[in-house]
Amino acid sequence: MDNAALGALTEKLVPFGLTRQEAVIYLCLLGNSELSGYEVSKLTGISRSNVYGALAGLVEKGAAYLLEGETNKYTAVLAADFCENRIRHLVRLKQELVSQVPQIGDNSEGYITISSHRHIMDKIYNMLEHVEYRVYLSIPVEYLERFRPELEKLTAKGKKVVLLISEFPAEEIQGCIIYTTGKKDRQLRLIVDSSYVLTGELTGDVTDSCLYCGQKNFVNVFKESLRNEIKLIELTKGA
Repeated sequence: MDNAALGALTEKLVPFGLTRQEAVIYLCLLGNSELSGYEVSKLTGISRSNVYGALAGLVEKGAAYLLEGETNKYTAVLAADFCENRIRHLVRLKQELVSQVPQIGDNSEGYITISSHRHIMDKIYNMLEHVEYRVYLSIPVEYLERFRPELEKLTAKGKKVVLLISEFPAEEIQGCIIYTTGKKDRQLRLIVDSSYVLTGELTGDVTDSCLYCGQKNFVNVFKESLRNEIKLIELTKGA
C-alpha cells in the first residue's frame, strides 16, 4: 500500500476513535494474521515503546485481540466488525446523552452561519430527519444521490418532497416531485415545513458557507422566490 492510500485510510479510521498511530498499526495488523509488538515495530517503523502502547489501546478500543503465549501476539478485529461495534456503542451513548443533557431552546429565529462543506452536509441530514410535512430542495445534482435514502424515506411516509435540480437524476427518486431548472450552479436552497431555510453555495470545499434561519419573514420571502421559479418552469414547459 502506498503512502497516499495509507494516509487516506488512516484519516478514515480516526473518527472511529483511533489515534493516527493506532490507525497505522491497525492497518498493519489487518494485512497480517498475527504479529508481535517487535514485528509491528519492524513493519511500521514505529518505536517499540510506542507500538506496545498503541497495541494496548487497540485492544482496549476493540480493534485488536491479544493472543497470549510465550511471545504475545496481536490480531486485528475485522474492519466491518470494529466499525459496526463502534457505531452501535455511539448510538447507545447518543440515546443516553439525549435523555440526560439539558435541552436548549430553539435559536433558529436568528441568522446562523454554517461553514465547511462537511458541516453543511450534516445540517442537511439533520433538517431532513425532522421534516413533518414538506421539503423543497434545490441542490447541485452530484450531491443529490447522498440524500436519496432520506428523501425516499420521507415520501414513503407521505411527506411532500419537491426537488429543483439542473437535470433529472440517472435513477428515479421514488415519490419526489422534480423540476429541472437547466441551471448548473452551485447553489443550495432548502426549506423544511415552511419554517426553516438553509441556503448558500456547495463546492465541496472547506470554505463553503451557508445561512440557516427560521425567521418568518425571511422564510416567506425565500419560499415565494422558489414558488415563482417553479411557476416559471411550468410556464416554460407549457409554452
